[in-house]
Amino acid sequence: MTSSTSSGDQEMNLKILLLLSFGHLVTDIYQGALPAILPFLKDRLALSYTLTGTILMAANFASSVIQPLFGYFSDKREKALLLPLGSLLAGIGLSLLPITHSYGIVLLLVMVSGLGVAAYHPEGYKTASFFTGKKMATGMSVFSVGGNLGFALGPFLSVTLITYWGFPGLSAMVIFALLFVTLLFFHWGTLKTANKLSATQARPRDEARRGAYVSLFFIIITVIMRTWTHLGLMTYIPFYFIDYLKGDPLYSGTLVSSFLFGGAMGTVLGSVLADRWGLKPFLVCSLLLTSLLFPLIFIVPELWLFVVLTVIGMVLISSFTITIVMAQQLLPGNLGIASGLMVGFAIGAGGLGVTLLGVIADRFGVETALKSILLLPVLGMGFSLFIRYPLATRALD
Repeated sequence: MTSSTSSGDQEMNLKILLLLSFGHLVTDIYQGALPAILPFLKDRLALSYTLTGTILMAANFASSVIQPLFGYFSDKREKALLLPLGSLLAGIGLSLLPITHSYGIVLLLVMVSGLGVAAYHPEGYKTASFFTGKKMATGMSVFSVGGNLGFALGPFLSVTLITYWGFPGLSAMVIFALLFVTLLFFHWGTLKTANKLSATQARPRDEARRGAYVSLFFIIITVIMRTWTHLGLMTYIPFYFIDYLKGDPLYSGTLVSSFLFGGAMGTVLGSVLADRWGLKPFLVCSLLLTSLLFPLIFIVPELWLFVVLTVIGMVLISSFTITIVMAQQLLPGNLGIASGLMVGFAIGAGGLGVTLLGVIADRFGVETALKSILLLPVLGMGFSLFIRYPLATRALD
């Protein structure tokens, strides 16, 4: 990137990154809670696995597939208001689920929550990029880890509230969004100023853009495979644990949280290592290791499943920040769109596969649905080999 306003010319602003990371945590608490409460919604509304999976598909469509549209508007002009608005919508949508027994209204509410998630992420990643300093992957991981922690806390917090106060207890989740908006108010001037820098970002030459788009395509396909694996495990591990292993439903939420806490650790560690070893080599390596570790899910005893899922989460999600930074460096003049494509469209498209897994679970059982995920990280690793990221990056300089 050639612009003098690039984050590479500045020192990391940890205070602002931590604030944005907290907002990321809060917003993704709601996104992470939904898969964990699906078994409760399934029983509450007497749904099939396919209809249950459709709830997650609707949420993912709203939160992910259309996210590049929010990125487009974010790049056009400063949109700092999307930060508090996105977090509030995410919280309100999920927290209102206890008020209805209607499947249609449930779909509407999860889509409202999803739109809040979609609004927050491109603006959050774009704003965070101005405060990362020279080590972009490491700096961005500070922001990203908030989302990973939110995903991890969401299942635990939501299931705990439901366990002790019944399904209406889920409404208390809105408190986190209100807290973030309050904290954001005290740093609003700094964030508004950072947003104005987006207009000065360097734009790549046309020939560089063509090379960047080819690499971006393969990054998107790779992220789709990684996300399908990620959300497939989040969605069907609880059902596998409860229905197949006959485990306690309360521990099913803890199982998902173990997987996502591992991902949070991997996000930070992976970004530090990727800054040293190279972003593409680390991406390929993480998918290879995931492919090798995945079969252990069906071999280890019940208690060891917590350990295995933590390790798999750490390895699989360790490349999360890496792919976002790669996309932003390939499209330096469109940080919002780049972030929306990675965190939104690619992840949302991968999430659509969860519905297919629901069809497999209804017809052949939950264990078969889980085993069908085995091929996905292998395919992702194959696609990642076609990314010409170092050459494309140099072409943009």
